[in-house]
Amino acid sequence: MAIMKRGYSWRVMESYTGLDGKRHQVTRTAHSSNEAKLMAAKLRIEIGKGTYNEPSKMPLKMYLEQWLSGQVRTTVSPRTHELYSYLSHKFIIPAIGEIKLSQLRPQHIQKFYADMLQHVSPRTVQLYHVTLHKALSYAVKTGLMANNPCLLVETPRVERHEMKIMNEADIKKFLDEARKGDYYALFYVYLFTGLRRGEAISLRWSDIDLLGCQLSVNRTMQFIDNKVTFKQPKTNASRRQIALSPSTCVVLRLHREAQNEMRKSLNGPPVSESDLVFCQGAGAPLLPDSVTHAWRKLTKKCGLDGVRLHDARHTHASLMLKSGVSPKVIQERLGHSTFAVTMNLYAHVSPGMQQAAANRFDDVIIGNADSHNAVTIPSPSAKNDK
Repeated sequence: MAIMKRGYSWRVMESYTGLDGKRHQVTRTAHSSNEAKLMAAKLRIEIGKGTYNEPSKMPLKMYLEQWLSGQVRTTVSPRTHELYSYLSHKFIIPAIGEIKLSQLRPQHIQKFYADMLQHVSPRTVQLYHVTLHKALSYAVKTGLMANNPCLLVETPRVERHEMKIMNEADIKKFLDEARKGDYYALFYVYLFTGLRRGEAISLRWSDIDLLGCQLSVNRTMQFIDNKVTFKQPKTNASRRQIALSPSTCVVLRLHREAQNEMRKSLNGPPVSESDLVFCQGAGAPLLPDSVTHAWRKLTKKCGLDGVRLHDARHTHASLMLKSGVSPKVIQERLGHSTFAVTMNLYAHVSPGMQQAAANRFDDVIIGNADSHNAVTIPSPSAKNDK
């Protein structure tokens, strides 16, 4: 280890044997003698412990290409990998891809976010941040970077999307209009079960017990690279059984009869247990975006513009909460991983529930009290007389 004064600065130099078996020279510049001594001590410890990371000369764009084709492909879902790849190639690489990993600073990333906020939403910028943070965390883990600059970057605040819930009259109006089209049974199931989009269009007839009024969620659908794929639910909570209302069973039974009539007209075989419940005429899967487009078109026609397909799930949960159904039961129906997720999403319904609970407590204690144990509420005047 050598410390040399060069003009108004100090230079710290050290050599070591790298993993490639060759000798490497490390050079650092300090602005004072004390800073140089501290720098030399830290460098000596890191080299001695084998924790020293040699600054990488690899550009960010080259690293991201390697990361996307290697580690990340095996650790995230295909849909998430597709998102990371799109954001990297479309936005991150064109903006800061030429910067070397060793020279990438929080200021570069912060400026990139600020520039993009002029064109995209805060939510989109947060997606850039998630992608970069995950990629650079792996660079640190593999020794290509000493630290992750994303940790020192501030991301824009994202306002939570406001739920637009249908009320009872809205649902009746919507379903009356849906009855005229091809998606009536599917939209009925969304509203009466709270299923996710991919869960509903993945259902097979073997997943539905019309006699026992029960439905089993065993898989979900993804549409990636113009291909439909089915996969297991993401969490154990998502794999669940849902009780069906009598009306839902009637709708599904009529839907199956209509499917058989369609198959007959096409000279095809009757519906089997392995067939999709909701599909195109000949049995091909429905495309997720086509279902969403049909929902938007129908809600707009009913004067419910802005009510998203996912809001059918929120509508189901909110109306059940208002009806006095246990939040724990709703958690199980929706497939939330924790009870806290359910209550955080539907806290806006709780004030009415709390008032109803308070009123019921009055009914139990005061309304049902006998003449000997009746609860007497003193009047304000009686209190003042004392």
